[in-house]
Amino acid sequence: MTTLTSREFNQDVGRAKREARLEPVFITDRGRPSHVLLSFEAFRQITGQTESLVDLLAMAESPAAEAEFESRSRWETREERF
Repeated sequence: MTTLTSREFNQDVGRAKREARLEPVFITDRGRPSHVLLSFEAFRQITGQTESLVDLLAMAESPAAEAEFESRSRWETREERF
């Protein structure tokens, strides 16, 4: 298990990313764990996500995905007003 302080993480993000390919990296803030950096593959395994990038891109071409994107865009626009 790799543990980095917030300062170490900020000074060497590349190291954190390399370590995260092998195992989760715990990032501490004032000595307490505050974040965990995972590889995307590890995240997919933990969440049970089975879609590949190709599947997700194919979904983006469907009309349902367009409708979802449009609704998100409207929401973001409303958020920006406030």
